[in-house]
Amino acid sequence: MRRVSAEAVAAGHHIIGPAGTEPTKVVETDIETDDFGTPAVVVATLDSGATLRIATGSQVQVAVDGREASGSIPAQDGTPEAVIAHAVSVHPESVQLQAIAERLGRGVNVKSGAHLQDVHDLALSLLVDFADTANALRVCDLLTQLPYDGNFGRWKWIEGVLALASYLAYDGGDITRAAAYSVSLRTADDGETDPLKAKLAAAVRQRQLNDPNLYDPEISRAAAAADAAAEKDWRVVRLTALLYLRSHGGSETLATEELNRRIHNELLAIRAV
Repeated sequence: MRRVSAEAVAAGHHIIGPAGTEPTKVVETDIETDDFGTPAVVVATLDSGATLRIATGSQVQVAVDGREASGSIPAQDGTPEAVIAHAVSVHPESVQLQAIAERLGRGVNVKSGAHLQDVHDLALSLLVDFADTANALRVCDLLTQLPYDGNFGRWKWIEGVLALASYLAYDGGDITRAAAYSVSLRTADDGETDPLKAKLAAAVRQRQLNDPNLYDPEISRAAAAADAAAEKDWRVVRLTALLYLRSHGGSETLATEELNRRIHNELLAIRAV
């Protein structure tokens, strides 16, 4: 058995009913919104034809076939590969996670931009697709100690992981840890040593924080065309932008509290697509 959030329940899960009944296979899920348009209830259709209504934000138990979980890659305890193997082993139904684990199973090279992207994408998928915050943060911590070395191609993935880790720590109630991740993320902001260039860079950065691109037109077009895959992809891009803004403490136009609210709602919207 393992516990998952209501929003992470998906077709193929075997869910334990409210009366502790035998696991029943989920064949389809849908999310109903309240009168304000906020996702409120997950409706799971079972193979028996019955439905279960589960409030968003709550947790349910699903059964995991031990034979499925045993397919994860072998790795020594304590290594990055072991962290990744454990994270994907509890989600054996995800082809995407298994593919990432296979690529990283030979060893995580932190000098490789492709490996950094895979670690970032794994942590983000654990949060977005499975609401698995504990494993998402453990995966993030594979990169959070890496220093800024001036290579923006590599740093953008580390930066994304730090922004995600800051939110996860905050959401878990560890405010001090969340703040430490945010400080590490802003290391690149102070990388310019020339005073004039640093001042100009700070002004440009503040304008970007005050007027961020949150991809409203792209999301609206995808939704109007009923292109669920494209809408999800654009919403995930918007989520990463919101996480980045939050890790900077908000801006002159978007306060941290508002960003926390938007991130929560965006996660629900992504899972509803």
